[in-house]
Amino acid sequence: MDYFKKSKLMFWTVWLLVSATLIFMSTKIEFIFQPLTTFVSTLFTPLIVAGFLYYLLNPVIGQLEKIKIKRNYGIIIVFLLFLSFVAFLAVSVIPNLLEQVGQLITSIPSFLKTLEDFSNELLQGPMLENFDLEKSLGTMDLSIENIANTIFTTLTASVGTLVGALTNTTIVIFTVPIILFYMFKDGKHFRPAVAKFFPKEYRGQMIELLGQMNETIASYISGQALVCLFVAIFTYLGYLITGMPYGLLLGIIAGVTNIIPYIGPYIGAAPAVFIALTISPTQALLVALVVLVVQQIDSAFISPNVIGKTLSIHPLTIIVLLLVAGNIAGILGMILGVPTYAVVKTVVVYLRDMFMIRKKHAST
Repeated sequence: MDYFKKSKLMFWTVWLLVSATLIFMSTKIEFIFQPLTTFVSTLFTPLIVAGFLYYLLNPVIGQLEKIKIKRNYGIIIVFLLFLSFVAFLAVSVIPNLLEQVGQLITSIPSFLKTLEDFSNELLQGPMLENFDLEKSLGTMDLSIENIANTIFTTLTASVGTLVGALTNTTIVIFTVPIILFYMFKDGKHFRPAVAKFFPKEYRGQMIELLGQMNETIASYISGQALVCLFVAIFTYLGYLITGMPYGLLLGIIAGVTNIIPYIGPYIGAAPAVFIALTISPTQALLVALVVLVVQQIDSAFISPNVIGKTLSIHPLTIIVLLLVAGNIAGILGMILGVPTYAVVKTVVVYLRDMFMIRKKHAST
């Protein structure tokens, strides 16, 4: 026993073996955790949406409190303003957006025809003159029966996905306002409530740590929201000036995808460039110019002043995070990977600083 206590190698070896055994046993009793997994997955989206809106709108309530408006009244005012904004979107923006989506869907055959013509020209070029297209298609077994089965399977899966999406959307619409209201009302009690689970001598430090985490998340979300709004509006205006069709839809896509660091602007620009190429090479160059100008203004003036150096994350670290988080959870992982890492980094740095301070006091 004394050897076990003194030997770090033995201690960590046993600890890792016990942990691996527990993880292995957990995979064998998955049915026990299934209800908990279902519960968490059901509430995940409403909590994420409500949390995003909380960090986006809570500063407005804070400003209203500074001008002597009680918090409950401030919450009501912010809710009314937010509902008015949603109503404005529903009346003015969303119909135009749906109209452009419909026009884009009806234009897909012409886009595919343009792509087919381009492919034929490419296949008839000198580099691919010996390429036998019919033989290659024959090896793919593109029979009517296989195509029909593929289409039927895809439609069946799409119907199930659509029903699931409608169900999840309904849950989000009804639960987010309730969760958001109680976040506004009782959010200030969260840190003291969490601190009560820790020994009395650590509660002050825990409240301070939670405050730093809260500031990190708030700065990132509010800053990214303003940056995405800027990118969406000015990309849309640029597309209007250059005569690009579906400007509103493509501008919103550019703004939404901009939340993904580094690769987001390329993802947002790809549909616009593709559509522009079906019009003319000149239009594609104009689209690329609009994206370039907006991104340069954002990186030079908007992001440094709005987000600044709050996260202090090296670009290489962000790229690695995007690759890993994207591989684990897709687009959602790429969106949440950076702020999650920022929060974890805040916790680790704070605990390290506290450890160094305690070690310094113990040595003196």
